[in-house]
Amino acid sequence: MSPAHTSLDDLLNPKSIAIVGASDDKTRIGGRPVSHMIEQKFDGPVYPINPKRDRVQGLPAYPSLADIPGEIDFALIAVPAPLVADQVRMAGEKGAKTAMVFSSGFGEIGDDGMRMQEDLKRAGQEAGVRIIGPNCLGLFNSETRFYPTFSSTIDRATPVPGGISIASQSGAYGSHIYMASHSRGLGIRYWITTGNEADVNVAEVIKLLAEREDVHTIMAYAESIKDGDMLVDALETARDNRTPVIFMKVGRSAVGAAAASSHTASMAGEDAVYDAILRQYGAWRVKSTEEMLDVAYACRPRIYPAGRKLGLVTISGGAGVLMADAAEDYGLDVSPMPQGAQAELKSILPFASPSNPVDVTAQFFNDLSLIPRFTRMMLDSGGYDGLIGFWTSVAGSPHLGQPLLDYLTETMADYQDRLFLSVMLGPDEMCRKYDDAGFPNFEDPTRSIVAMAALMYFGEAFGKSARAVPALPAPADLGDGPLSEKGAKSVLAAAGLPMVEDRLATTAAEAEAIAAEIGGPLALKIASPDILHKTEVGGVKLGVVGGEEAGAAFTEIVASARAAMPTARIEGVILSPMIEGGVECILGARIDPVFGPVVLFGLGGVFTEVMKDVVFRRAPFGVDDAREMIERLKGVSVLKGARGQLPVDLDALAGAISNLSLFAAANGDRLESVEMNPLRALAKGCVALDALIEKKQES
Repeated sequence: MSPAHTSLDDLLNPKSIAIVGASDDKTRIGGRPVSHMIEQKFDGPVYPINPKRDRVQGLPAYPSLADIPGEIDFALIAVPAPLVADQVRMAGEKGAKTAMVFSSGFGEIGDDGMRMQEDLKRAGQEAGVRIIGPNCLGLFNSETRFYPTFSSTIDRATPVPGGISIASQSGAYGSHIYMASHSRGLGIRYWITTGNEADVNVAEVIKLLAEREDVHTIMAYAESIKDGDMLVDALETARDNRTPVIFMKVGRSAVGAAAASSHTASMAGEDAVYDAILRQYGAWRVKSTEEMLDVAYACRPRIYPAGRKLGLVTISGGAGVLMADAAEDYGLDVSPMPQGAQAELKSILPFASPSNPVDVTAQFFNDLSLIPRFTRMMLDSGGYDGLIGFWTSVAGSPHLGQPLLDYLTETMADYQDRLFLSVMLGPDEMCRKYDDAGFPNFEDPTRSIVAMAALMYFGEAFGKSARAVPALPAPADLGDGPLSEKGAKSVLAAAGLPMVEDRLATTAAEAEAIAAEIGGPLALKIASPDILHKTEVGGVKLGVVGGEEAGAAFTEIVASARAAMPTARIEGVILSPMIEGGVECILGARIDPVFGPVVLFGLGGVFTEVMKDVVFRRAPFGVDDAREMIERLKGVSVLKGARGQLPVDLDALAGAISNLSLFAAANGDRLESVEMNPLRALAKGCVALDALIEKKQES
């Protein structure tokens, strides 16, 4: 971090604060934080800076930061943009470790604003002051009653300290998340918005929160990430500390990405890469505020099941089917109870449906002791990692709700590692009792499934031990200038990637001789470092058989390429045998501007072009992670021998994927992208039929 490592205490636990641009009007941007500090009884001196007033909202005011007696820890700045950098320098002279900038008119308005933002960043670095903002709504620490924000939500909903914290680029939407959380009864300890992120960014805030023992769950909102390495570090820290990160990354659509770029003065990266990074490092991505709050709420018992096996117990067969359908959508395992256990449940309650979902029927009303008996049997015999009980309004009944809760509390005390969610309708008081006893409850069955899926996902992520990454190879010799297909294949083959054997012909006569020697059918392709997309210039012929046909194809390919690109350097024509059988795949890597080398793997042809069945992973990684990539494909069954086809060699495929990740990581500073398309996965081995390496343009 720059200029020095910053702890969350530096940001959120200052002993004294100066507010530059403080207003006596409580409704103004410079007045709200003064009002918040006074009304919430911040325990420390607050110094309003206003050269036009002797007092601001009853507090002594000072003409400038230099006039404050003694030092300060934190400066809040709300003055016109051209004045901000000088205020940061003055804050540093007064000992401030952190400055928060409300002021707008920086990077979000274009080039002139960006120049001022860079000047602001330099001012902070020179003064040794970390900057939050500019164009920032503020932050709070509800425990210490520190409220440097102009959000009006503080007036209407005083934060209640809890174990959940919020990190948000957007001030307004971050405020919305806080208000919705408060309405839901979630205690929020820290709330931090980062605005334009001239210095402190949302990824760093996530890391700082993840390092805190008083934070058990993090909700994050981002439009873009400026420091990919920091986000990875933050998510790894959270995962190591068993702190769930519930992440809303917007800008998935083309329109959304453009809006995010305009709003945050930064570029939104390709959404598929963001999705892969969040998955790879254990964050749960949400698409709605409702889902974000549901998952955060379900995290309060801090039970993260070790597996994905889900048991459903219900008093309604229809609700059981609904939940089972939703569970399948989220990849949860709703395996039936063992036959012996089903028979035992049936002997206890003949009317029950004892498979899974386990339907206890209306007999539940007559004998609540059935619930703990069935629950124990599901956990002991069924081996379920989590349970969801559908009680509808029965759990809210003044006569049945409390006894049911007592039975559940007594039963689950013996299963501290298993999560139990309830679906129930009842008065707020009864729902809170279930909450307080460690049984989060939902009105909607499907929402309970989503929450359970998220917590099982966290349990899986927290349970993974860090995998060793193979040592990177030495950087490859990429030569000078662009690489032809022949050159790219040679480089990749040296890196351990399987390449089809091919020959280069420089004349039609050579093509005839090579074809006669190899046999057929053959693929003939133009060889040129200047022609990346061969089909677009008529540079490919497939299914060529015999020397005469190969010579004619050579002549036609070269003529077509020269006509389309007269200045292209042509090395000749590549001849290679056409490989039949197996499954066509695509394997590639790109150097993402945010996260660096990222590997892509998917099924080729229509699966890639229409179904978009591809997965991404940040490089480098080993074969175990490569196998996980393969398993995540929707069409993985095709590789495993669907519909009577021979399964392909998954070990060879995983080895190729891992080797490409090592190559991309070792050479990322000189690459734009690498592509092997098609890569044919065979019953034994795999082989790339084409290869493309795009090098970075030399500046």
